[in-house]
Amino acid sequence: MKTLYIDRVTVSDYTYLIAVGDHGLAFVGSSNSEEELHHYIANAQLLKNSDKTNPYKTALKNLLLGKSQQFTLPIEFNGSPFQKSVWQALQTIPYGETTTYSALAEKIGRPTAARAVANAVGRNPNQIVVPCHRVLHKDGSIGGYHGGLPLKRQLLALESRVKNA
Repeated sequence: MKTLYIDRVTVSDYTYLIAVGDHGLAFVGSSNSEEELHHYIANAQLLKNSDKTNPYKTALKNLLLGKSQQFTLPIEFNGSPFQKSVWQALQTIPYGETTTYSALAEKIGRPTAARAVANAVGRNPNQIVVPCHRVLHKDGSIGGYHGGLPLKRQLLALESRVKNA
């Protein structure tokens, strides 16, 4: 059974649940719910350990407050090889910029897989630090976000402000 160390981070109007595994940050959820965590990573033993989570809490807070533009701590990817390729591609989207599902599909060498890419983006367990909020529909509409559209808009606005400051 996988062990995850959990904690909560509150910034502005949101409380985030984070989980850290043996190899890095394994989960960031905006619902503050362990149920959401189990949806992404089943059968994990959840323990509280501030020594393990504090560096990740600080890094996430700095990102959410616009004090940093990059999450530099290790991230643990728990998914299929295809999902991992999409999540790694998400990390290459520059801060304050956006892309589309079809452009992301092109980037990973799967130009006809935009729908599969969208599904992988939606299954990203590390929202915010693996910036799935930077992906829009081809027509420029905002699309969905498992953290909710208000949070997606807030993250995009924050990045735009910080980048253009």
